[in-house]
Amino acid sequence: MRAFARQMAERMKAVAAAGAVAAFWLAVWVLVAGLVAQPLILPGPGAVVVALLRLVCDAGTWAILAGSGARILAGLALAAVCGVVMAGASVRSLTFARLVAPALSFVKATPVACVVVLLLIWLGSARVSIAAVFLMALPGVYFSLVEGLTQVDQSLEQMFHLHSVRGWRLFCAHTWREVLPFVLSCARAVIGMSWKAGVAAELIGMATGTVGERIYQAKLLIETADLLAWTVLVVAASWVCERVLVWLLRASGPVAWRTAVRAHGHGLRGRTGAASDGAAAELALAVGDRAPWAPALDGLVLHVPAGGRTCVMGASGVGKSTLLALAAGECAPCSMVFQDVRLVEDASALDNVLVCADARVDASSAAALLRLLVPGIDVHARVAELSGGQRRRVEIARALLCPGGAVILDEPFTGLDIAARDACAEVVLDLLDGRMLLLATHDAADARALDISDIITL
Repeated sequence: MRAFARQMAERMKAVAAAGAVAAFWLAVWVLVAGLVAQPLILPGPGAVVVALLRLVCDAGTWAILAGSGARILAGLALAAVCGVVMAGASVRSLTFARLVAPALSFVKATPVACVVVLLLIWLGSARVSIAAVFLMALPGVYFSLVEGLTQVDQSLEQMFHLHSVRGWRLFCAHTWREVLPFVLSCARAVIGMSWKAGVAAELIGMATGTVGERIYQAKLLIETADLLAWTVLVVAASWVCERVLVWLLRASGPVAWRTAVRAHGHGLRGRTGAASDGAAAELALAVGDRAPWAPALDGLVLHVPAGGRTCVMGASGVGKSTLLALAAGECAPCSMVFQDVRLVEDASALDNVLVCADARVDASSAAALLRLLVPGIDVHARVAELSGGQRRRVEIARALLCPGGAVILDEPFTGLDIAARDACAEVVLDLLDGRMLLLATHDAADARALDISDIITL
């Protein structure tokens, strides 16, 4: 309650500050208009308000504004679609990126007036607004998406791939959430620019029945108050458009995540089916020259039978994680607890488990496992709010509920005391369900807790 009251007080202060700023500039406007004393050059606020009310009360104004807005949004939508396709191609092909980037940089630096004049020659006035918005918005969309896609968290993407979260579910659970901040930043810059470019194209092209035409007529007739009134309408329409689209984009992140969580296990046959695959249930890996940077793995042959348990021991940096990564690639689909934390920080502990879970796992069973592993945990709390040991056990719960014929654990008990480790090990053994277990650790007590006798020392 106190937090809500504090938040409301801060909002009231912000509104009061904005009102004070608006009052200041309104006073400046009144003062300057009085000094100029030429309404044709600079009308006062009262004259502009009268002109604005006259426009607002005219149904034709809204039809014109809607028509111009529709063309601007059409150009913006076209730029968004093309930008997505081109950015995706650029991330996958360096050659394509090298060919496209200079051309879009040139378009980005070209003045709007030059672009509009060329488009008028090529397309005529009827389609110039859409084309101008498209060309002005495309570079911003493209470069923002390329930057976002190149900065996607690769370790999390690897985790999702390993746990069979792919295709549209990977896009919803990971890619879109990672790219969204760049999209929001782009939207704030591009939407306002699109309205400017669209109205400028209409004005230069003299397209009939458009906002640009009305602004040009006001200029010809020296109706400065009407010109300023149309400017206010365009700014308001641009502001509303930006707020609505940014709100929709913000809402799309949680919606995409929830969609991916609800569809967990989509397209998978479940644990039993996965475990019946020979490649998933049994591992025979000749490391050979796959990891020349890890001399301890040279000549090593790792064999874990179906349902077997093997522990790889060694000091830090000797190559245990490398070996487990190679093993995971061989026996996928499988589940894995990585040495480093790989959780979606702003999502709940329960959702982090469910998003990778077997199709037959429901929210109640996942929550029960979390409470068993982490007594007293709020399963709906963001994992960023949990301690290191709690986060580790969330990852163990995720691994136990994922589909696949193998469970791979890389230093799974880091940050846990002896009692917590033994309790977690007991849960792992209870839920292993005949799956292969591969453990990497530097502590022999971890292997004993998981009842592993087959130990490989690096």
